[in-house]
Amino acid sequence: MAALPHAGVSVPPPAAGLRCDFRNLPLKQRLRCSRPHSPAGVQERGSTVSELVAAEDVLLFVNAAVTATGQREFRSSAEEQRFSLGFLHEYVRVNYRPVYAAALALDVNHHNAALIVEGLLRTAGEAGGAEEKRAEGRLIAARLAMLPPQRVYRLFRALRAAGVNNRRTRAIVRGWLAARPDPALDAVKYRTGVKAAVRHVHGRPADPETGDFLFAPGRRVRYGNALLDAYRRAHYEQSAVYELPFTVAEGFAAKHGVPRAVFLERIAPRMTRLERLRTERASGAGADLAVMPLTRLALYVLALPFGERVGRRAELTGALRASARRAAGPYAGSWGRVTAVLDDSFSSSGSAVKRRRPLAVALGCHFLLEALAAPGAYTALWTSGGDDPLMVRPYGPTPLGTRILDALETEPERLVIVSDGWDNAPPGLAGEVLRVWRSRLDPGRGTSVVHLNPVYDADGFDVRRLAASVPTAGMRDAEDLAALVEIAQFAEGRTGFTELRAYLDRRVEHFLTEAGA
Repeated sequence: MAALPHAGVSVPPPAAGLRCDFRNLPLKQRLRCSRPHSPAGVQERGSTVSELVAAEDVLLFVNAAVTATGQREFRSSAEEQRFSLGFLHEYVRVNYRPVYAAALALDVNHHNAALIVEGLLRTAGEAGGAEEKRAEGRLIAARLAMLPPQRVYRLFRALRAAGVNNRRTRAIVRGWLAARPDPALDAVKYRTGVKAAVRHVHGRPADPETGDFLFAPGRRVRYGNALLDAYRRAHYEQSAVYELPFTVAEGFAAKHGVPRAVFLERIAPRMTRLERLRTERASGAGADLAVMPLTRLALYVLALPFGERVGRRAELTGALRASARRAAGPYAGSWGRVTAVLDDSFSSSGSAVKRRRPLAVALGCHFLLEALAAPGAYTALWTSGGDDPLMVRPYGPTPLGTRILDALETEPERLVIVSDGWDNAPPGLAGEVLRVWRSRLDPGRGTSVVHLNPVYDADGFDVRRLAASVPTAGMRDAEDLAALVEIAQFAEGRTGFTELRAYLDRRVEHFLTEAGA
């Protein structure tokens, strides 16, 4: 494919913008306000304001795409989340399509990456031309290679159900299937998804044996491929169960009545790192926690009873610090004096489907900021007043204003606030403290302040903010903190779309280079 043009994320003049008075309007007026002929009149006020509106719209979408997963949150239902997120996707795709595609190069979560790919392929006719289509194709192919296979197969099923079967879609699906490292493993583990994808693009299976396994399982008495034959034998032979992937073997073990403890012990060599972590306590096998991603490790720690956390304090703390140092990479120790305000209020408990997720992000950020700060120059302030990160629990109100005052007294070079933004003890104090600090006490910006929010606010079409003078970025995983602090600089309202476009160009170029696309 042709190289991505440098101006690959340039856009036509923006529509009215999602800021203005958009959020306070009834739904029908919101939809009208998002149209290019909206009477908001931002373009009449000059190109500078127009560019700022465009930058704000794009950043609003990036915040949502990093944070929201369409699942229930503490203060909003799954339906509200999906409706809000769907509106944002359509708005940005229609008004800023090149930027919408470029978002695939950012740290957006898997849910939104799949939605972006689906949106681009569903509306291929809206692309500006052959060059733009080639740029989109490279980004889509590179991002699909990063997504978990089960999510990609789910995406392909959605495209099939929607009747999306244009030439570009078929080429992308065939290319992804051809690049799979082990077609037999996919055929065993994702059998329904593979069959649907191959049928949808009128493709051919990777080899005759895999084709027979998928579409004519009774044709062969045995298979030359060991994995395919193990699946055949596992229907009547218990020993073959332990030659299969863990998720497939679970079903056969239950069918044969194998005790769970026996099964977990014998299948352990076939388990992935994450599968070992999930079953560690049941199987008695010790997982190497230090190699786990930081946020996932924090979720694991928070799921342990307090007594077990105390008994394993050295092990758990060491694992969290090792994971944080790995996430910090070359930036370790380079951030100078850092103070963090970390939200462990009751709302950090999340929801039934995202249990303790906001608190886990805050815990991961605590250890990552400790690694990024200069040695001995890190201060952590939890909203509960606690000082033992390993024993945090979601409890009490959210006195962000008071804790921010305490944080500013430490005179940090960087102040990082990790919270859902629901300052309620008393309400609004945090925003007022930050406003006065920025306008009266630190107009020269000697202290860098950034707010990282792990919760998407469906009603506001954004993550909740504390103050207009403080940049806010949405986050899902603590290990993305450094990159999110970088992009948050564009959210201060002083940077135009030109600078943001240049930043996206750099991210796209780096992303495609890393992916080899």
